[in-house]
Amino acid sequence: MKKDIDFPKSENVFLAAIPEWNEDFQEKSWYVYLVNNTNKTLEMVLAVSRAYGTINNELRKTGTFRHAFKEVAPHTLVKIELLENNVLQLNNEFAVTYFLDDKMFDKTFVFKTNTINDKALSDIPGTDLRGVLLK
Repeated sequence: MKKDIDFPKSENVFLAAIPEWNEDFQEKSWYVYLVNNTNKTLEMVLAVSRAYGTINNELRKTGTFRHAFKEVAPHTLVKIELLENNVLQLNNEFAVTYFLDDKMFDKTFVFKTNTINDKALSDIPGTDLRGVLLK
């Protein structure tokens, strides 16, 4: 069981919601990226995402999405998924699991309701980008 596994603390791997122009929707959209700010390659990366919360006193939730990456190179970022504007008012959760130095790491990141916005932008370490950062 997962509770019986000793997971080392995940460091220098985080998520960032970054605003970009979306040609398909002809508007600014938010994309979630996995940022590997370590000096080593992450292997067998799995990100599982879902959104949940209450809108107008009604419980809402999205489906669960799974994203896999064979490797994520050091000091790079990879796009995980687009967050449609209507899910920004929900909690957006990303459970990320990966291997580094033959050890399995696991961390859950949650962008809380309405925290993805222009007022919350900060510099993304190791890049010239700005976004909403979760460490």
